Amino acid sequence: MRLGLINSAWVQANQPTVYGLQKTKELGFDTVDIFVDPLDIDIKERRLIKRECDRLELPIVSIACVAVGLIDFNPSVQRFHIERVKKYLDLAYEYEAKNVLLVLGEYIWNQEVIPPAEQWRTGVENCRLLGDYAAGLGVKIALELEPFHLSLVNSVETMVRFLDDCNHPAVRANIDISHLCLAKVPAEELRRLKGKAIHVHISDCDGKVHGDLPPGRGVVDFAPYLREIAALKIDGAISIELEYSPDPERIEAWVTEVYAATDRLLKPHGLRG
Repeated sequence: MRLGLINSAWVQANQPTVYGLQKTKELGFDTVDIFVDPLDIDIKERRLIKRECDRLELPIVSIACVAVGLIDFNPSVQRFHIERVKKYLDLAYEYEAKNVLLVLGEYIWNQEVIPPAEQWRTGVENCRLLGDYAAGLGVKIALELEPFHLSLVNSVETMVRFLDDCNHPAVRANIDISHLCLAKVPAEELRRLKGKAIHVHISDCDGKVHGDLPPGRGVVDFAPYLREIAALKIDGAISIELEYSPDPERIEAWVTEVYAATDRLLKPHGLRG
């Protein structure tokens, strides 16, 4: 697998787009994931990202999208978010990316008022519709497993069930190692994602709160998860999710640290040459 970085590490430290992409390449990353909303950028920024990645020979693998409105109970909100996710899929096609990383969100009102099964069914139907659109472009959707109690997909069990209910070859799974740790999901559970997972996120955490820390700064025992990921033989990338640096002025040192630490973790498992 290739080692990538989600560019939100630079964006949240208020670093310019070109600077972040250039440093990503300079530090040794193989790929980059782009965290950008196509409805919020102008054409200059849109083209700048692709042009700079091409110049640097830094392939864009994934584009991250949070679309909690896909499971909203209002049809008008659902329609907006379906069209919005289609814009992400268009951007993935334009950027020659492999997938759109999709965050579905949570059950509302503590799973009361609206039956949870109804929100689940809405999510499945909308993801199946978006899967058709993605397939027409030759890209895929990688569903995020969130570690929160009310998240629709918050365990390997719910991920497998959602993918099976969706039953679409363009709708697959993302594996996030720190989320698995926070959700107390044993590494062996990943065997159930054989043939279903297409992308991986890696970061550390304190075992209690979502954190996206450099490996080694938290409590995650990476080895068991990495062994299972290696056995899945995913043809894709492992992308570092690194956000909210405690000292944005030293973001380059923060990213340098995470690159070195992750590279050391991956090599013994044959996940990087």
